[in-house]
Amino acid sequence: MSADSKAVYSPPNKVVSISHCSSMEQYRRMYEKSIQDPEGFWGEIAKSFHFEQETTGKFCDYNFDPSKGRIFIKWLEGAKTNICYNCLDRHIEAGKGDQIAFYWEGNDPADRRQLTYADILRDVCKMANVLKGYGVAKGHRVAIYMPMIPELVVAMLAVARIGAVHSIVFGGYSSESLAERMIDAQASILITSDAVWRGTKLVHLKDIADGALEICKQKDLDVKKSIVVKHLCRVTAPQSAANGVANGNPSKKTHFDDKVGWKEGRDVWWEDVMKDAKSDCHAVWMDAEDPLFMLYTSGSTGKPKGVLHTVGGYMLYSATTFKYSFDYHPGDIYFCTADIGWITGHSYVTYGPLLNGATSVLFEGVPTYPHTGRFWEIVEMCKVNKFYTAPTAIRALMKFGDEPVKKYNLSSLSVLGSVGEPINPEAWMWYYRVVGNSDVSIVDTFWQTETGGHVITPLPGATPAKPGSACYPFFGVDVALLDEEGKEISGEGEGYLVFRRPWPGIMRTVYGNHERFETTYFKKFPGYYCTGDGARRDADGYIWVTGRIDDMLNVSGHLLSTAQVESALVEHEAVAEAAAVARPHHVKGECLYCFVYLAEGFEFNPKLAAELKGKVREKIGPFATPDYLQATSVGLPKTRSGKIMRRILRKVAVGDKEFGDISTLADPSIVDVLFQSRILDGKA
Repeated sequence: MSADSKAVYSPPNKVVSISHCSSMEQYRRMYEKSIQDPEGFWGEIAKSFHFEQETTGKFCDYNFDPSKGRIFIKWLEGAKTNICYNCLDRHIEAGKGDQIAFYWEGNDPADRRQLTYADILRDVCKMANVLKGYGVAKGHRVAIYMPMIPELVVAMLAVARIGAVHSIVFGGYSSESLAERMIDAQASILITSDAVWRGTKLVHLKDIADGALEICKQKDLDVKKSIVVKHLCRVTAPQSAANGVANGNPSKKTHFDDKVGWKEGRDVWWEDVMKDAKSDCHAVWMDAEDPLFMLYTSGSTGKPKGVLHTVGGYMLYSATTFKYSFDYHPGDIYFCTADIGWITGHSYVTYGPLLNGATSVLFEGVPTYPHTGRFWEIVEMCKVNKFYTAPTAIRALMKFGDEPVKKYNLSSLSVLGSVGEPINPEAWMWYYRVVGNSDVSIVDTFWQTETGGHVITPLPGATPAKPGSACYPFFGVDVALLDEEGKEISGEGEGYLVFRRPWPGIMRTVYGNHERFETTYFKKFPGYYCTGDGARRDADGYIWVTGRIDDMLNVSGHLLSTAQVESALVEHEAVAEAAAVARPHHVKGECLYCFVYLAEGFEFNPKLAAELKGKVREKIGPFATPDYLQATSVGLPKTRSGKIMRRILRKVAVGDKEFGDISTLADPSIVDVLFQSRILDGKA
């Protein structure tokens, strides 16, 4: 299904007629106000939320230029609020306590729950009191390592309610990755689960967490408590479950009480501590610039960065982007397939929807289990209006054709969102025509962990969309394109994607390392926030994000640094040097193509390849496993100063002989050798 790159798709009338922003003229007026009068624009939006104390200082104050002193960003200075209160209490006080907040859909269709706003507040208060009983107070860090279950939402809101800082780690990371993040955050409490089914795969989260806690102990981090949700005893095991746990009986529940490792005094069951906890807990009023959460994202040095977001600005921005990007209206049913362990789950599974009083689907499973129509089955059953997923998932489901989609009634859909990476036009068209029946708005959202919310996106009722383009900046986002010298490119052109000023949801610092924050985002182009992505602007002003321009990879929407992968590979005694680059992948978007220069006396074979892939899985997680490993005995292409030329390696990986200038290489002959032995179709 091809797509015309010049085609423009106008919003359908059913969206335009009720939209919060229903024309480009209205968008331009609102956008202009958000840039020229940010206090007036965001101040009006802030009136919808509860602030215990109004702003007493500057509404917005910042410095983006390192030459003018310390980089800083402040919004709503002096204001006091609590995001948990605004997510729950505010709606309940308005009489919406019995409204469904989440339809929880488990890995197996037999497992589902419904939770009202009152249900969540009760459990949040209980867990908040449990945490206070363990000494958790304002500013303390709590690590969360859990599957996509309602207790995850309860845990993060409980942490926010008492003014502590949550650090959620995706439940696919290894023990080492979890420990690294806990140590950096100096987390005193861990909240986790016994295990989780992902399709037919059983993941023993508690075992992974125990491994992380052992590493923490070795590094002198004393984690007081590990609170464990007893999840597996409540859910259905897959019919084809490995190791015969359920004996092929989908109705049989699986009990792991006797198989979970346990450390008395440290480990406690969630259910046990919640049983007698009080169900009321006052929200702690926080300064708008107090920290709310940190979320670790890969850095080009290989050491993850603790991206820190604060209470007030993030609250306004996640709520506003949710409302306008998805054109949310009361009564809509919303379904975001992302894991809360990523920023998409923070902003558009938990905070954005709850701040708007929305009803959402919380999904634990995978899109192809127990069948390839799982997403669409849920859409039909819950009558979903707004659906948000990743291009990786869309491309994976395209492989099964149109039939698994057409089996279901998807007429309730009006907005389809895309997140994680730029969506290719072919996937965009399939999404639009097959899933949306050519009667929806597609919102291809560009943003980052660092931005807190969408920064470039179409608006469903206003923006004529071009397949593959993120279209126009969101309110308050001042976009520029720069050339290598830092000069702004006007009109059509391609360059570095940067922002001239802050919006409320932008990160404030890298936890514990403000210098890294300044160096990573502001040093290259003083006066601008540098995204690390490239983009082009067409003749109509549409923005097309072209991908990473630093040593980063985007694999299935997961951002990885080359240094992180290379560090894992060189830990193996057989590897003298390693280099990782991106190679296009028809499902993942990008996949890992790794070059390994073997140490003397080692020979590359399937056993060694498996060990190296296992090393990456162990150090980072399964999602980082290289698709291609090319061994070399002649070395890697380097400049005379010793820098590996990854530009050349990217060319080798895709079979492109247009290498450009290689005169700076210490040994240009290496390039031909690597090219001749490159991997095609998975085979050298």
